[in-house]
Amino acid sequence: MPPPSDIVKVAIEWPGAFPKLMEIDQKKPLSAIIKEVCEGWSLGNHENFALQNADSTNFYITEKNRNDIKNGSILRLTTSPSQMAGQLHERIQSSSMDAKLEALKDLANSSRDVTFAQEFINLDGISLLTQMVESGTDFGDLLSFTLTAFVELMDHGIVSWDTFSVAFIKKIAGYVNKSAMDTAVLQRSLAILESMVLNSQDLYQKVAQEITIGQLIPHLQGTDQDIQTYTIAVINALFLKAPEDKRQEMAHILAQKQLRSIILSNVIRSPKPINDEMAHQLYVLQVLTFNLLEDRMMTKMDPQDQAQRDIIFELRRIAFDVECEPNNSGSIEKRKSMYTRDYKKLGFINHVNPAMDFTQIPPGMLALDNMLYFARHHQDAYIRIVLENSSREDKHECPFGRSSIELTKMLCEILKVGELPSENCHDFHPMFFTHDRSFEEFFCICIQLLNKTWKEMRATSEDFNKVMQVVREQIMRALTQKPNSLDQLKSRLQNLSYTEILKIRQSERMNQEDFQSRPILELREKIQPEIMELIKQQRLNRLCDGTCFRKISSRRRQGGCLSLSLTHSLTHSLTHSLTHSLTHSLTHSLTHTHTEKEFVPVADMKAVVTGKDCPHMKEKGSLKQNKEVQELAFSVLYESDEYLNFIAPDKHEYCVWTDGLNALLGKEMTSDFTKSDMDTLLSMEMKLRLLDLENIQIPEAPPPIPKEPSNYDFVYDCN
Repeated sequence: MPPPSDIVKVAIEWPGAFPKLMEIDQKKPLSAIIKEVCEGWSLGNHENFALQNADSTNFYITEKNRNDIKNGSILRLTTSPSQMAGQLHERIQSSSMDAKLEALKDLANSSRDVTFAQEFINLDGISLLTQMVESGTDFGDLLSFTLTAFVELMDHGIVSWDTFSVAFIKKIAGYVNKSAMDTAVLQRSLAILESMVLNSQDLYQKVAQEITIGQLIPHLQGTDQDIQTYTIAVINALFLKAPEDKRQEMAHILAQKQLRSIILSNVIRSPKPINDEMAHQLYVLQVLTFNLLEDRMMTKMDPQDQAQRDIIFELRRIAFDVECEPNNSGSIEKRKSMYTRDYKKLGFINHVNPAMDFTQIPPGMLALDNMLYFARHHQDAYIRIVLENSSREDKHECPFGRSSIELTKMLCEILKVGELPSENCHDFHPMFFTHDRSFEEFFCICIQLLNKTWKEMRATSEDFNKVMQVVREQIMRALTQKPNSLDQLKSRLQNLSYTEILKIRQSERMNQEDFQSRPILELREKIQPEIMELIKQQRLNRLCDGTCFRKISSRRRQGGCLSLSLTHSLTHSLTHSLTHSLTHSLTHSLTHTHTEKEFVPVADMKAVVTGKDCPHMKEKGSLKQNKEVQELAFSVLYESDEYLNFIAPDKHEYCVWTDGLNALLGKEMTSDFTKSDMDTLLSMEMKLRLLDLENIQIPEAPPPIPKEPSNYDFVYDCN
């Protein structure tokens, strides 16, 4: 008979004693359980004790998280959080440097636990740490562990960032501004400044007064990628929180300090591979830089503004090499007629008053800025495009003005100008860090592509939207290849001609089986269950092989190893093996590797939950570093309220196991991996059956690989 669901069998350790095996009744108050454990070891004052996970986390067991205790868990009887907080609060004020250092190490480790953190904060522990920093008496490891403890405590979101003094901010900023500083201290100081800026507008003002871009730049020129990442994160935070009227000024300072070229040389082209966090920060910087264009993108042209009208006159002058005519040269009607003719050749929609073309937002004045940049910096290409189209028949000319306006709008949509950066995106493009005016250069490349595609399509004015669709596809396909430079982008776009786009579309249509006839659809519907059963069997076979799962114990720290496999025994059960280390085993050895296997019958399995719904993700979901693993987390619910919690090593294993477990429970497999397999296998099966209808013989075995020629001294006879 299975034990009651409210009873959990655990082992409890106490220093100097044999571990005790006992059953915990989850219905009893936690204080009563602790009292029972203390009495078993003849310990008084049970209110001064608590239970703790005996793993690398050392997290306290509370009434909130006690349901996470599983059968076979190893717990430790230890000092209560309040007692521990009081002891560490006293120890970190010791006059002995060695004792103080050990206390700060313990504090930095214990502060990861929110239960302990709350007790330490209640003792005004944050103020004590800030006073220690402000006094400036601690250096090296003492300062490093002080800042580490501070970061861990603030990470729980219990204390507001608005409570810190200017003296504390000056001290932290001073560590960043020093040319030679301990790496650990510098890293934590940068992390503190980033959090201050992002969490308080008032602190942003104070930090901005203490930190300059020039003082941050040297940290990017080192080789430590973590320091570089935190430095860019601080720059992004200052950029993001700056008032709109200050962002252009900050961008000008960044350009003066050559931030772009420094990042390109020391980060993007560094021999070290770029990790995900660095890629995210580069993506954020890219987005914030392009967002500086939003103001011009949303600004309409004022047809009465002479300075803005002069830009259009400049475009006409460069294209047709005309000097500004004197006011008395010719009649007004003649000059208006000449202007109208030239503006028509330039491809404006409104030939009489082209300023009206730029009243649409987006792209507003940004389109005119791009056109002027192209005319001045790529003058030969600009003149060639304008004159080439002005000499064509009217129906085949590519309107430069209209094309530039629509292209600018398209590029803003592709690059999402004006949108805030996503928290989990890493999609940065190295080529945008290779030029100070990368957006304008991007436009110049794409406007020449548009003209080339227009000619290849032999388009007329009625085909304008079709041409823009093809150009958009060309640009998107080139961007997915992540070119390292603008020249490489240009080369990729040259290879993506209209003919090549047609071939790709045709190939994709073939692969996607764009056959909508009724017999084809009926055949697909008939063979789909067979394919799904094949995928299901593959998933179950994969489960039998087993997988080694990583176990995330706390922020940026990995614990032991979890392996899971499915066994085909008479009981047909799920095997869960947990490997961990015991500091005190039954034989009193210092370290003993202990493996315990828990067999969970499939009949007892109730459901599979994923992501934020997992028990081991609910408490950790608020931490930034754990957001990255939420997509890989899943839990198996069995009996009434028991869970096996896992974090897959990658997306592939996650899909395999969630699909396999759902198939085991008779539920639908819904992952993207299954959909991809279904599309691939269904496509292959359909093609084979259609070939069979054409009476094409398909061999059972693949053809032999041709033998390597013995003599390479041969030529092809062209005749």
